Amino acid sequence: MTEILIGRNDSASVSLDPHYGNRHGMIAGATGTGKSVSLMVLAEGFSRLGVPCFLADAKGDLAGLAMAAGEPGDKLRARLEKLKLTDWKPQANPVVFWDIYGKLGHPVRATISEMGPTLLGRVLELNDTQEGVLEVVFKAADDQGWLLLDLADLRALLTYAAENAKALSTQYGLISTTSIAAIQRALLKLESDGADQFFGEPALELADLMRQDMSGRGIINVLAADQLIMKPRLYSTFLLWLLSELFEQLPEVGDLDQPKMVFFFDEAHLLFDDATPGLMQRVEQVVRLIRSKGVGVYFCSQNPDDVPGVILGQLGNRIQHALRAFTPRDQKAVKAAAETFVVNPKLNVTEAITKLGVGEALASTLANGGVPTPVEQVLVTSPCCRIGAITDVERTTIRQRSPVGAKYDTTINRESAAEMLAKRAEDKAADATTVAADAPANSGDKAAEPGWGGAVHDALFGTKRRQGMIETMGKQMVRTAGSQLGRQILRGVLGGIFGGKR
Repeated sequence: MTEILIGRNDSASVSLDPHYGNRHGMIAGATGTGKSVSLMVLAEGFSRLGVPCFLADAKGDLAGLAMAAGEPGDKLRARLEKLKLTDWKPQANPVVFWDIYGKLGHPVRATISEMGPTLLGRVLELNDTQEGVLEVVFKAADDQGWLLLDLADLRALLTYAAENAKALSTQYGLISTTSIAAIQRALLKLESDGADQFFGEPALELADLMRQDMSGRGIINVLAADQLIMKPRLYSTFLLWLLSELFEQLPEVGDLDQPKMVFFFDEAHLLFDDATPGLMQRVEQVVRLIRSKGVGVYFCSQNPDDVPGVILGQLGNRIQHALRAFTPRDQKAVKAAAETFVVNPKLNVTEAITKLGVGEALASTLANGGVPTPVEQVLVTSPCCRIGAITDVERTTIRQRSPVGAKYDTTINRESAAEMLAKRAEDKAADATTVAADAPANSGDKAAEPGWGGAVHDALFGTKRRQGMIETMGKQMVRTAGSQLGRQILRGVLGGIFGGKR
């Protein structure tokens, strides 16, 4: 197989040419219209070609990629006959399960340093001033050589910054303890969301996502996101971080015969809700340029306008399921979706979008020369895997067979900023104790003299702050003697000059 069949109608079929698989794509449609099945068809097709995939399973139904479909019933046989799929047979796909919380898959971790202040600021919902303070803290850690691996490191570094705000402000720019306190509160909230399990080591290595099984099929990496989706900022920031890491680490390869990896963004609107202009610019840059790294990005959402226009224009492969035009916004979305397709004279796209049945879609892909094909209304093909969730026992069995479980299932905690700052504080306290112990013993004895004897001693010999009677009398005598001797010398000199007598 050299192409991925998306669907067919009575007179035409629509397939995705893997040569243009890195030109990105879009799967859109209302809830319950078949978006998940279309996503599974694409992931399964790329896997057969040896292309690894990464996708987020927000509802739990994509885990069925790991299990073979059951024996076809009458309904499925009729569908296969209509699609002319004579070689269809149930088949499982090579799947590795991941989970930020480590419950439904191998733990996914990243270090604080890898996340960086920009994405971390978005997770913490910081304002511009607070994000600037976070950048100063990161810079100070880099200059001191302190590793930022987990939330404990960042919290310790913020405490250090609060205690040394004046010195850091002089060197890096003004920071306030108020902003640091706000960041600390945001960290506490993030930790309550379970993010403390995400930050740490061993950090995820991209090479472990870009694997093939023994038969040469691409591994499908499924991120369990049913709980993570309830924390939209953490969910979207993690996916953007992963995409950014791919962009920064992979070399330039140009246009390949097929992608090196394909990335699926489910619930894509979460990536762009409340995103700052700087972050939007970063996403646009990555989507534009990651194509040359051999990575395809496919967004999956209910409405095409959930994705900003500057990014939507980069998506060459489109699968549009039914939209319901119940509200003015829905009607606007239908019109916008229709205008994104190449016109087919035989098809009224605007009317067809609202009348598509479950499992039907409007599809258009890139053909020779990267030119979009005219849109076709097709019946989406059926994947060979199970459509639906899997049991806990099945998930556990697949996880136990994973080739990367031994690497990621055990947490590593090496010396980093928190430990270094704690050791620094201990050394400082030890130095202070040593200085106090080396102080003159007699000063302690004088201070320890109680009662009347101590008061007499201070009156006669004085203390560090005032003179005693003996010292005062001595100085007075010296001044008196010095004054008398000075007057005698002066008189002698003047007498010699004017010829007087002594």
